[in-house]
Amino acid sequence: MHSSRRRFLGGLLAAGAVPVPTWADAGAPAFVSAAGRPDGSFVLCGIARTLDIVFEIPLPARGHAAAAHPTRPEAVAFARRPGTFAVVINCVTGAAKARLEAPDGRHFYGHGAFSQGGDILYTTENDYEAGRGRIGIWDVAGGYRRIGEFDSGGIGPHEIKRLPHSDTLVVANGGIDTHPDSGRAKLNIPTMQSNLSYLEGGRVVETAGLPRALQKNSIRHLAVAQDGTVAFGMQWQGEGAVGALVGQHRRTEALALIATTPEQARALDGYIGSVAFTADGARIAATSPRGNLLHLYGAAQGVLEAAVDIEDVCGAAPLEEGFVVTSGTGGIARIAGAQNQQSRFAKYAWDNHLVAI
Repeated sequence: MHSSRRRFLGGLLAAGAVPVPTWADAGAPAFVSAAGRPDGSFVLCGIARTLDIVFEIPLPARGHAAAAHPTRPEAVAFARRPGTFAVVINCVTGAAKARLEAPDGRHFYGHGAFSQGGDILYTTENDYEAGRGRIGIWDVAGGYRRIGEFDSGGIGPHEIKRLPHSDTLVVANGGIDTHPDSGRAKLNIPTMQSNLSYLEGGRVVETAGLPRALQKNSIRHLAVAQDGTVAFGMQWQGEGAVGALVGQHRRTEALALIATTPEQARALDGYIGSVAFTADGARIAATSPRGNLLHLYGAAQGVLEAAVDIEDVCGAAPLEEGFVVTSGTGGIARIAGAQNQQSRFAKYAWDNHLVAI
């Protein structure tokens, strides 16, 4: 959205001359993503289903992921993990509404999720002295005021999602301990253990972990289908290749891994950057920026259906029958069935995640 239009709408809003704004007032984006620009600055972009950029708003530093408010044209942009700040942005005016600062002894992991009604924001955090994951609670109506926290159900919580039509949260506890004094160093690889945890009312109500042979697989990223099925992507911290980096989970059941051949596993280079379901839940996309590869899986059978070569691909989000994916080279690709339509915006280096609104 042009800055003049943002100023115009911002003036109308200040004067009380227009109704409460919606995402349509921000250009009707379908997705948001952080990006870097050639001049070294960083922005948050709104992207339409047509793959056009409908707004571009400056960020104070490199972003990682964002959380989009369910009704208001408002996004929380998180710093690259481990970070200590997040910025709440009015996507109509481009103004920063609030800045979230991690409390003393905490850092963010780059992800957050709103409650069903949008009145609470939940953030994944590290209690780095205790080496334990925490979920921060922020009062949206109160100006994103910190009002509490609770246990994440594991170590190193990364992505957090809300199950459809509920306030049940699912968290990818990656199992890796970090500390700001050590930057991005991984402090506990020999003893790490990741899991999925489900949280209700601030309590852990269910966890699901990996078998011992896969102890060094770090569950990092999540997607949730409309029926509540969770897809997850992992990052291997062990030696050599690993046979599975993607899986699915349904409440009360064991984790179901999607196995690949040794050749397919090596091609992913031990690293999944994002996962997404199609809108109907029939297919799963998993991106590997290290492998320059997009994998497409059939969800019902849990089998690999296609592999698409895309340089530095990482962000992934659903379309009705396919996906949109982004890459660090500036590309945006629409993947629908066997048809790939790609547009390129060379001035952007898209960051890790493409977030559907």
